[in-house]
Amino acid sequence: MTTEPAVAAVDLAPMDGILQRLRGREGTLIPVLQQTQELYGYLPPEALHLISARLGLAASKVYGVATFYSQFFLDPRGRHILRLCDGTACHVKGTQALIAAVGGEFNVAPGKTSDDGELTLEIVYCVGSCALAPIAVLDGRVMGGMGESLLLGRLAECVAPG
Repeated sequence: MTTEPAVAAVDLAPMDGILQRLRGREGTLIPVLQQTQELYGYLPPEALHLISARLGLAASKVYGVATFYSQFFLDPRGRHILRLCDGTACHVKGTQALIAAVGGEFNVAPGKTSDDGELTLEIVYCVGSCALAPIAVLDGRVMGGMGESLLLGRLAECVAPG
């Protein structure tokens, strides 16, 4: 018989400060969500329920806002974030090969985080640097002219392969 590993409960105590500072102000939902995500790295379901209760908003409203804006994440994110541009110029110059190489080396699919929590792989559709295609953005650092081995080498400097 196998048992599932226990899921660590989210400590909601730090949320008190966020909710106290913004309570009673108009239009606080987005700032509360932003500060909550800054605190946890994503929006845990327990935090969304607490926000709903404390701000007196329907859970569906809180969830609706959290899922509408692309800045919010409902799943834990990796320690490192890799964004690969797949806009027209980058796509033509090889982004699909980069996606396959990263996926194979680090065992991570687009839009997902590796099982070890080290790497989140995102596909974006233009970073505005088409002349440098294909583009990768690793932890906010833009890297142009990426080939498979160059990108894997840069990743290996900070992320252990999965």
